[in-house]
Parts: sequence; structure tokens; C-alpha cells
Amino acid sequence: MMMMYGWVIVLVVLVLGIWMYVGKNGNTLKRKQKPMDILDERFAKGQISKEEYEEQKRMLNSKN
Repeated sequence: MMMMYGWVIVLVVLVLGIWMYVGKNGNTLKRKQKPMDILDERFAKGQISKEEYEEQKRMLNSKN
């Protein structure tokens, strides 16, 4: 009987570990972002200026 509880505990810990790992690394499981999406996100976060955004947007659009 005690051995059964041990296996149940191991199983629960294993499932929780996998669940936490997938939650932490969920971005790797999602589809990859397109370059324009990344550019929009960087501009929205204030990582690049409006001029840099517009220049890079023109560069991306010229490649299509």
C-alpha cells in the first residue's frame, strides 16, 4: 500500500514538473514570429525610435 502512494507521488511530481517546464518555455512551442511582428513589438516597447522603426519597416517591405 505504501509503495502505491510512493508511485502516485512520483507521478504527480513528474506531471507538475512537465507542466511547469512547458509553461516556462511556452514561447518555444508557439509559432515563430514574423519579422514585422518583432519590429512592431520592439517599437511598442520603446526599444527603437520612430525613425529606426520606419527605416526597418521599409527594408522589410522592400524584400517582399
